Amino acid sequence: MATVSKKYNKWIVILSMVIPLVVAGLFSVKIAVKLPVFLPPIYATINAFTAILLITAFWAIKNKKVKFHEKLMKTAIILSVVFLVLYMAYHMTSDSTKFGGEGTLKTVYFIILITHILLSVIVIPFVLITYVRAITNQVELHKKIARFTFPLWLYVAVSGVIVYVMIFPYY
Repeated sequence: MATVSKKYNKWIVILSMVIPLVVAGLFSVKIAVKLPVFLPPIYATINAFTAILLITAFWAIKNKKVKFHEKLMKTAIILSVVFLVLYMAYHMTSDSTKFGGEGTLKTVYFIILITHILLSVIVIPFVLITYVRAITNQVELHKKIARFTFPLWLYVAVSGVIVYVMIFPYY
């Protein structure tokens, strides 16, 4: 089991560093392409579905529906990857939208946005470690880290939807 974990640990470290760096780097890349669809509502919907999947997966595992939990979690990971691809496609082809609210609303928006961004980076290794512990059948270790991963990931998914709803009037 230790050898399997070591093999995955290298990938977890690499992906946990490379993904945020690539995302940050691609923000400076602008492609002069007009996308056929407006992506923010699509990737906000993906975030909403991810949140629903996470909550349903939590319910499933609490009710000992392990295979259902597994399918839901794999789907949540796939949706998160799709979200990331669409998010980067949008930001590489469109200018960022400025939030137009004022006062307390602006403060609330930026608190949610900043925590969303920071936790979206922090959650990457948690998701990867949790997943690896599941697929390598390290159930007790999986449960221990899932207690932290679940609320972090759920917050990122839900706060992504809230950020979209708050900035929508300014697109």
